[in-house]
Amino acid sequence: MDDMPQFVQNLLLWAKPVADTAMEWLVSPAAWSQFALLAVAFIIATLMSRRLTPLITRMLTPPGDAQGLMAQARLLLLGLLPLVLPLLAYGLTAIGEELTRSLFGSGAVIAFGKRVFLFIAIRAFVREVLTDPFLRVLGRYILIPIAALYTLGALDPLMLRLSETMIELGNIRFSVLSLIRGLIAGSLLFWLGGWSNRQSADYIQKQKELRPATRQLAVKAAEIAIFGAAFLLLMSIMGIDLTTIAVLGGALGVGIGLGLQQIAANFVSGVILLVEGQTTVGDYVELDGGEAGTIVKMTARACILETYDGKWIVVPNEHFITTRVVNYSDQGSANRYEAAFSVSYDTDINTIPGLIEPAVEALPFVLSAPEGPDCELRGFGDSGIDFAIEYWVSGIDDGKNKYQSQVLFAIWNALKEAGVEIPYPHRVVEIRRAMPKLT
Repeated sequence: MDDMPQFVQNLLLWAKPVADTAMEWLVSPAAWSQFALLAVAFIIATLMSRRLTPLITRMLTPPGDAQGLMAQARLLLLGLLPLVLPLLAYGLTAIGEELTRSLFGSGAVIAFGKRVFLFIAIRAFVREVLTDPFLRVLGRYILIPIAALYTLGALDPLMLRLSETMIELGNIRFSVLSLIRGLIAGSLLFWLGGWSNRQSADYIQKQKELRPATRQLAVKAAEIAIFGAAFLLLMSIMGIDLTTIAVLGGALGVGIGLGLQQIAANFVSGVILLVEGQTTVGDYVELDGGEAGTIVKMTARACILETYDGKWIVVPNEHFITTRVVNYSDQGSANRYEAAFSVSYDTDINTIPGLIEPAVEALPFVLSAPEGPDCELRGFGDSGIDFAIEYWVSGIDDGKNKYQSQVLFAIWNALKEAGVEIPYPHRVVEIRRAMPKLT
């Protein structure tokens, strides 16, 4: 045995007590009686499961059109049906263990069987109940191995050994067990935080009585609160002193003040925008820098504008606070536009408003309030008399193409039907040099 590798020697030393216990059980009548009790418990659990499963299914199955929290809870409980058999066997075995220990003072075999049934229940939970891919991976590679070690009685010695192995990182000192526990707990906490964040965001977005800006602010606040609580809870689970985190937070605050001023300014500006609600998702805005588009998303750092040609422009939130912003819409309010045209100097200009205003007013998108179309004389140009028709619409003209094109068509048709000439530029060419004589 001395010639064997150290790993093999340790494995044999660990397996020897297991082998001795197995041989002791094989030759012990008391152990065989406990094996018989385990078999009886499993048979009774199987019969009970066959009777209870259809009954539970009928009780928990929601009606076909049922929705809401209660229906989801009933479907969740239905998904736990694969655990009925192993949990019944575990419960009956636990009762048998108490009886055996009270009558004979021994119950090692039946206690082992109870742990085996618990392992079967955990294995069924991971394979048949869990549907989330991340949780299934976590269960397959962490929960099932831990359950197997617990079943074999090797979990406590392993945890003791891991707790005695320490890791030091500067002034922070923790055990390997704390690190593993932190990794597992961190994975679960942040998965749970992501799930909770999605659920809370869906719930908040359904509250239509709140303004869009208020809903966005509530979603961000809930996200910060959820992940902040998850982080603090993880630090507590790992046993890390939070005073160290406070010192790190102070240093991070100084870093933000010196090197991350723009990020901090954009974040604070985003909160101000969400609270005030003067610009919100769906508004068409134009900034001093020339950026213009519909706000399709507001984040903690920037607003995303979508232009009418499908491009996205990312504008930092600070620009909405420190520069002039023109908001053309507020949830579909009316906007005024104008279309310019000219007529010939031979035209009776007093008849023009009576021709153009009814033609534009007949267009389906032109509003009569706050006022109808208004034709105005703007000036006397080089080639013709200049007019403009002002009109109100509900919405935004996408670069003077959505509404103005149809308005110009209506003006053209109205002038042509009335025989009014639309002038084009005239130029007078004066030749001062004498023309050459033809021979």
